[in-house]
Amino acid sequence: MLESKYGKFLTITLIIVIIAIVGLLGFLLVNFIITASNDAEGTQDADQFIAEHTKNNKQKENTTTNETESDLNEIEVPLIQQPTQNGGSSSGGSSSSTIINGAIGVIEIPRTGLKKSILNKVTGENIKKAVAVLYPLDLQLLNEPGNVTIVGHNYRNGTFFSNNKNIQYGDKIYITDIRGRRVEYEVYNKYLTTAEDADFMMRDTNGRREISLSTCTEDVKQRLVIWAKAD
Repeated sequence: MLESKYGKFLTITLIIVIIAIVGLLGFLLVNFIITASNDAEGTQDADQFIAEHTKNNKQKENTTTNETESDLNEIEVPLIQQPTQNGGSSSGGSSSSTIINGAIGVIEIPRTGLKKSILNKVTGENIKKAVAVLYPLDLQLLNEPGNVTIVGHNYRNGTFFSNNKNIQYGDKIYITDIRGRRVEYEVYNKYLTTAEDADFMMRDTNGRREISLSTCTEDVKQRLVIWAKAD
């Protein structure tokens, strides 16, 4: 009798364990599919952004007029005043420009094989499909003097900023902006810091164009920060 009850208990326990394992595997599979889909979508958007804005830039260089072709896939947005090193502001050029699908640029990191759209604001939805600017807030013009902090997820699966840990000093990072300019940045600093540290975002670059990449470490307890500067 006792053995029978013990056998039933083991059977029920085994069934529960199997169900839990199947459920966990299912969850991981779904999460992987969603992440891979978002990664592919973000790369496709990046390719579209580069093609469209490089074409637009060449058209502007070959014409003496200010007229541009309209595109239903583009939306007109005002450029915000860009902060200068002394706390003032500068317009950075034209009073308006175009953004496709909310992107203000594209980041390429040859070392990790990354090509991803850059969105101008960090939200939960935005960083599921791309990387985004954390500072300055609501930035809409890249490749200008000062530091721009770009954050991305570490999904630990090779997508987004998962491979930033492999970036080395001297590596190149390329930023294409809404004017079609593709600027090369060189990595010169890499370190771990706390999640609360924000000092690196507002640092003085002495008029240089710089970017900072930030992502979580594998244990999510710290942040991996990378600095890169343009010539």
